Amino acid sequence: MPVLSVSKLSMAFGERTLFEDMSFEVAAREKVGLIGRNGVGKTTLFKLLCGELEPSSGVIAVERGSRVGYMEQHACSVGGRSIYDELESVFDDLKLMEHEIEEVNSAVEKGSGDMTALIAKQTELIERFERDGGLTYKSRTRSALLGLGFREAEFAMPTSALSGGQRSKLSLLKLLLSGSELLLLDEPTNHLDIASVAWLEGFLRDFKGAAIIISHDRYFLDAVTDKTVEIEHGKCMTYKGSYSEFIKKKQAYEKALQSKYDNDMKEIRRIEGIIEQQKRWNRERNLRTAASKQKEIDRIKADLVEPESALEDIRFRFEPRHESGNDVLMAKGLSKAFGDKRLFKDVDMHITKGERVFILGDNGCGKTTLFRILNGKLRPDAGEYQFGAMVDVGYFDQMQENLNLNNTAIDEIWNTYPRMTETKVRSSLAAFLFKGDEVYKPLSAMSGGERARISLLKLMLGGFNLLLLDEPTNHLDAGSREALESTLQEYEGTLVVISHDRYFINKLADRVLALNKDGVTEYLGNYDSYLERVSAQAAPDDSQPAQKKEKPLNDWQLKKLRQSEERKRKTQLAKTEAEIEELESRAQELQEQLSDEQVQSDYEQLMALTSELEEKHARLEELYDLWAELQEDTE
Repeated sequence: MPVLSVSKLSMAFGERTLFEDMSFEVAAREKVGLIGRNGVGKTTLFKLLCGELEPSSGVIAVERGSRVGYMEQHACSVGGRSIYDELESVFDDLKLMEHEIEEVNSAVEKGSGDMTALIAKQTELIERFERDGGLTYKSRTRSALLGLGFREAEFAMPTSALSGGQRSKLSLLKLLLSGSELLLLDEPTNHLDIASVAWLEGFLRDFKGAAIIISHDRYFLDAVTDKTVEIEHGKCMTYKGSYSEFIKKKQAYEKALQSKYDNDMKEIRRIEGIIEQQKRWNRERNLRTAASKQKEIDRIKADLVEPESALEDIRFRFEPRHESGNDVLMAKGLSKAFGDKRLFKDVDMHITKGERVFILGDNGCGKTTLFRILNGKLRPDAGEYQFGAMVDVGYFDQMQENLNLNNTAIDEIWNTYPRMTETKVRSSLAAFLFKGDEVYKPLSAMSGGERARISLLKLMLGGFNLLLLDEPTNHLDAGSREALESTLQEYEGTLVVISHDRYFINKLADRVLALNKDGVTEYLGNYDSYLERVSAQAAPDDSQPAQKKEKPLNDWQLKKLRQSEERKRKTQLAKTEAEIEELESRAQELQEQLSDEQVQSDYEQLMALTSELEEKHARLEELYDLWAELQEDTE
């Protein structure tokens, strides 16, 4: 039985229908990517699945006993509790059980009450505690915090001091550790740097439950998901495979659908020509033929599936007003600190015309600060930079501080480019999907994605030949991201981009600069190339300096060498057998101690002996394998 089954689900708000007749299943351990344009109802679907909303019609069936976890249900408190205590609170049931075990142990030690019942309860509690992860919940709390970028020094910080992004990360961790069998993750990579996203990918791949994931991070979806559900035109389609596989299958499906539709329409036109000809002859036999042919058309039309019109994407092109010189940006020794906190120092860059350079680094390393220095909004503490000849700089600010939220869409563009005619302004806005009365929508009422489109439009109209883009794909849906990628691939100017979107980096980058507190490290190629280089540098270097070529050994030397190796093998075999005998003897002693009723009543001693026995058994398994290998070599 699947963990989740959705059948003929429909949802409407008044006269507006978000989706209808939606059906899909999620199997145990399956990771499903839920994708679709902004506004198609993905988050609404999550609220239906966790029971916050009632559907207009349809059935949602969750496997009996399975818990559904949604991030909003694990919101981070804003009280005085520390970060560590807030996350550890998801294990409150284990902590209560731990306290109960201590009380039972105390009663057993004092001999108060029915000893048989107490020991039975003690055994049952300890087994349940271990089964539910009681021995590891503290280490899981710590490793999860470190994995999502919290430093050990921050564990004691009160949650009331956290930023919005940090609270979101903590809420995500509470959900991940909640013990739910089905996780509903809505944009889980928001506020995460690349290292934290990599940790989350590993966690979800190892997670023994199922998950449905809403995300615009296509690289993340490729790394984690094995099924894709797309909501489009109010319906859903299910594809087996990751995001990239979904794109290929969807394109093939749409091509086959269009081809069948074209062939069916061609056949209908051909038969209509026959009918018209038969009717012109106007004989009884011809009229019967025409009626028969009309039935044939009716049958084709009954099975005719007209392809849905393609969803409209933003249409734009960055065209520099003029060409820059070959040297576009030179920086030497740039450094910046705020008080005692140093962000970076000794940053050197030399960027030439036409390059596509991506700056990567952990959150808080100073990437946006570096861009603000290059834009003249901040002064460096040390170092200098300069732009080359004929360089016009355009800046995309991820915080969108360049937008006046009191303006409407049309006013924001017109105020920036007052020489444009109203027709030109409205045409430009239409290319960015602002049509009709939408051009009068105030920016304060817009979503993050809509504001991002306004910022991109302002940038496009500037004719810049150097674009500094700070997280340009944030808030954009998959379709808009792909449109931006295609546009930037055709751009003839120079790109310097800050991004966590690894799919985006792979498409565009020809050089990566990794920023840290000591400067930048250069890697040629895209994100995958960068990752390979970083992994290779992190791996231990087993290579040895080249040795002088030795003379071949003669027969006598070979015989002595073989005898020496044989003696070493026999010595190692004897040592292995002796260690196995010693460990087997100690394991037997531990088994006998664990059977002792007095030991069973002492929780701490019981746990210590159990742990030691597991270590001895693990070591014995290794030694048995080694003994077999040595024995085979000797024979």
